[in-house]
Amino acid sequence: MTISAQTRLAAVIGWPVRHSMSPELHNAAFAELGFDAVYVALPVPEGAAAQAVQAMRAFDWLGFSVTMPHKAMIIDSCDDLTDTARALGAVNCVFRDGDQIIGDNTDGSGFVAGVEHDFSVSIDAMNVVVVGAGGAARAAARALTQAGAGDVAIINRSADRAAKAIAAAGGAARIGHRSDLGSADLVVNATPLGMGDTAYSSSVPFDPSVLPDHAIVADLIYHPLETPLLAEARVRGLRAQNGVSMLAFQAAAQFERWTGRDAPVETMIGAARAVIG
Repeated sequence: MTISAQTRLAAVIGWPVRHSMSPELHNAAFAELGFDAVYVALPVPEGAAAQAVQAMRAFDWLGFSVTMPHKAMIIDSCDDLTDTARALGAVNCVFRDGDQIIGDNTDGSGFVAGVEHDFSVSIDAMNVVVVGAGGAARAAARALTQAGAGDVAIINRSADRAAKAIAAAGGAARIGHRSDLGSADLVVNATPLGMGDTAYSSSVPFDPSVLPDHAIVADLIYHPLETPLLAEARVRGLRAQNGVSMLAFQAAAQFERWTGRDAPVETMIGAARAVIG
């Protein structure tokens, strides 16, 4: 890769951010397309997101990805928001539209695109159960309803958090119950249960034996690549997916916002798997 006076800059901002895999994904995509840009990780302390937006204006950055703790705090620094970012109250991508700085959220659309890509299916008319009600669950629920899912049920111990997820989905989702698992076409684990290097690493959010034989199990976790839930689902013969595709497709959507080019998604998936593996 040659860096010149013409090279553009994109970045991920967060605190901490040195663990981010985004540079590997985006730089692989830039290299694949021969696009003259470089993507770096910038540690931006909590409360300093506004300065990052000012720097984007001053230095003519392509744009940047946004991770914790800035996803909500950066909203007031954007000139405008997409409908999705506004509904979710969270921004994971900032891009230019002329002189305007726009905040977007590509997590949900990335999840849906990843499921449809991996299993050659359409979300349209599916019965979906989302387990969890945090930011990732809200993004997934909204995108699922927009993609035409027939029913989106959200299971969570906190009814208040479930209600917030339903609101983020435009009211098209509903509070679910464990019994909904028995008729699900797609079940999404949006909890940290099964995540590596945590107290939850050996846990499963539900028993996959209650699912119908045709069900797809999607775990938003990508570290480890095979969570206890996915392992149990595969033993049952169910189709299963980890969070790598969502990671790559949400990044691909950001890449397209910044460059106006179709993202080389397979290259980005390969880069993610190489880093995690």
